[in-house]
Amino acid sequence: MEKNVSAAAYVPVESDFRLKNNADEIALDTNFASQGFWKDVLIRYFRKTSAVIGLVLIILISIMAVVGPGMNSYTYSGQELGQKNFAPRVPGLEKLGIFDGDESMSTTTGTKTVNYYKEKELNDVYYWFGSDNFGRDIWTRTWSGARVSLIIAVAAAFIDMLIGMSYGLISGYFGGKTDMIMQRSLEVANGIPRLVVVTLLLLVLQPGMLTIIVALMLTEWIGMSRIARAQMLRLKEQEFVLASRTLGAGSFFIIFKEILPNIIGPIITQVMFSIPTAIFTEAFLSFVGLGIPVPQCSLGSLISEGFNSFTTHPYQIIPPIVVMALLMLSFNLVADGLREALDPKMKEM
Repeated sequence: MEKNVSAAAYVPVESDFRLKNNADEIALDTNFASQGFWKDVLIRYFRKTSAVIGLVLIILISIMAVVGPGMNSYTYSGQELGQKNFAPRVPGLEKLGIFDGDESMSTTTGTKTVNYYKEKELNDVYYWFGSDNFGRDIWTRTWSGARVSLIIAVAAAFIDMLIGMSYGLISGYFGGKTDMIMQRSLEVANGIPRLVVVTLLLLVLQPGMLTIIVALMLTEWIGMSRIARAQMLRLKEQEFVLASRTLGAGSFFIIFKEILPNIIGPIITQVMFSIPTAIFTEAFLSFVGLGIPVPQCSLGSLISEGFNSFTTHPYQIIPPIVVMALLMLSFNLVADGLREALDPKMKEM
């Protein structure tokens, strides 16, 4: 016996439905999707305040290194023996009681204030950072020394990048006996103290800017080569490398056209970290007397000269120390910002 069940068809009405507001769930980051890699790097870099501050300081110091020596009538080598050891004096600020040429000096009977400008009636003479033991303008010499230090450090860092990067990439790519021989040679080179290499080099060549660059080039490329080799070992078995090799690409094409663009981030970061190291090394060499010959100057040689008169005229050592400290700090801040901006893993941090 069959039982038929009939029911009236239910017709939905508008009140049975509720609009789900899920715009936040399905929204796409169209800004991120439309921008390229380097634009994304710039955006993330400029979001880091310390990195921007470091970049601004580097630009300002670089500008002063170019225009600073020409902002007054003095030269970096000009001597005025009748105007030696003058304290800083700045027009305009002297009326406020600061940078007016007064200098406190310790004597056997106590402390006295001297002003050589007034004693010698040099009312129209101004040394913004003071003058040294030979009557040379410290302002001009500080920015001339900053220019020399920057040229040496940047040139040495980029030459080291080319040597170390090429060495590490070739060593890591070919592997086997080639890698073993190249790495043992690197360990031998790394085992020789840097000061010994530089001293022997300066005995053969004349002291100067080119000699310092060569000395730094011979000793600073090892760290870069190790980073390049580690990146090569990580990438050389990837699918895109195998595809290029299958299509008949040569070894050097794969190294410099396929793999190098994929490791440019760590390479740039290492270069930025190596610049302050080169600045410090150059300053150390100049401080111990193995750097720029007189009358030329660098930040290291200025610090060495100011150190000799630090107890009597401390103002002479302050400008080069401050400039060098700001340079090294700024390059480290920029390098740290680039490391975070170039590393894709930092996006979610």
